[in-house]
Amino acid sequence: MSYEPISVFDMFKIGVGPSSSHTLGPWRAAQRFVQSIQELNLFNAVVSVRVLLYGSLAKTGKGHGTDIAVQLGLSGDDPVTFDVHAIDAKINDIAAMKEIVLGGKHEIAFDPREDIEFLMTESLPFHPNAVTFLAAFSNDQSIAETYYSIGGGFVVKEHETTTGKQQVQLPFPVETAGDLLHWCMKTGMSISEVVMENEHAWRSEAETKAGVINIWRVMHECMYKGCNTEAGYLPGGLNVKRRAAALNKKLLKGKTVHDLASWITAIRSGGNDFTYILDWVSCFALAVNEENASFGRVVTAPTNGAAGVIPAVLMYYVCFCNAADSHPDDEKIIRFLLTASEVGSIFKKGSTISAAMGGCQAEIGVSSAMAAAALTECMGGTQRQVLMAAEIAMEHHLGLTCDPIAGLVQVPCIERNTMGAIKAITASQLALQSSPDYAKVSLDGVVKTMWDTAKDMNNKYKETAEGGLAIHIPISLSEC
Repeated sequence: MSYEPISVFDMFKIGVGPSSSHTLGPWRAAQRFVQSIQELNLFNAVVSVRVLLYGSLAKTGKGHGTDIAVQLGLSGDDPVTFDVHAIDAKINDIAAMKEIVLGGKHEIAFDPREDIEFLMTESLPFHPNAVTFLAAFSNDQSIAETYYSIGGGFVVKEHETTTGKQQVQLPFPVETAGDLLHWCMKTGMSISEVVMENEHAWRSEAETKAGVINIWRVMHECMYKGCNTEAGYLPGGLNVKRRAAALNKKLLKGKTVHDLASWITAIRSGGNDFTYILDWVSCFALAVNEENASFGRVVTAPTNGAAGVIPAVLMYYVCFCNAADSHPDDEKIIRFLLTASEVGSIFKKGSTISAAMGGCQAEIGVSSAMAAAALTECMGGTQRQVLMAAEIAMEHHLGLTCDPIAGLVQVPCIERNTMGAIKAITASQLALQSSPDYAKVSLDGVVKTMWDTAKDMNNKYKETAEGGLAIHIPISLSEC
């Protein structure tokens, strides 16, 4: 396996829902294609662009907004900054005018109904999530470039050996959990401390900390928005009713909140009853994934489909595990997210974080393992207990299929985030009350098992909407 340095900001990417592999990845691929044309000095000579979607991108692309994402990427819009409330207007305008402004500068004819093709029966061998861009120029030349969206917003161009980012040499290179534990034992550092030292290879500690806190800000704001958005149904035609806002209102019992800080204070004031905490954890996760399903601003953690697990567990830690600390300092948030990112990177390197490759174990399972590890470190667990918590969480997600009804990231995806969060908390508690000396399964063992399971899994359970709940639940779609 080739050396792959992965930063916390690779695992946690700010973007737009509903899918990191089907929305964010194709969006980034389209941006890279435009950049490639510019580097060839052919930008102003482009007369037409066509987009071919293969495999899982074709089969569930409509429900995941893949066609929307590639249009926005070709237009030069960025998923981190683009106003999510302007998406519908922009896409409707392109369809009505049958024109697109390539890179925001060069207008060409473009009819989404004709120029974006969903090749349902074709798949490319490298990865199920493939997109090919074809451009024709006024000098009768043409080019074609193929990109693979390999999960979590990571994109690889055909014939590339890496995801295209700058390679660095880390002081503590980690490919496996065994490597990570080795460095922890050798240096005496916690997992988050090892990660922070590695992040220095890219930027200063102050920049890393500021960036991580910004990641938490986006997560936190997403939860708050989801808990205060009462618009009845999610888009896509499946008519899934939003639940987070109603649950939030019920749990607050008339308390008035004005902002994020007052919301936390109100939540804390409700006590520590088990069912109360359980309801809040579910509410946090529901809120994030309802926002994700609505093309809202979310953070891949490690994917969009699993974006609610880590914020929900971190919010649980903030609200219910720091009774003596009314406002947990940034350092605890940073420790949590650094630890989570490292565990996620181990799964990416040793297995996959793409549901199109490994089913939902690759998304909810990995996010649950990340959250379990992070919570364990912040609760005072040893390095080995942290890795044990990650192993326990994944062990009990092995074999989880990806079977989205109508190809939408709604059923069963949204509720699965609540279950992943609860399992993460349980796994952390088990690890904290256990001795890793007696553990029978290692984290590396479960990573390998997950990959073996992914390879054995039938393709109809890998984000194709061709098996499981996707074919056994009677539905009537008004639009999809």
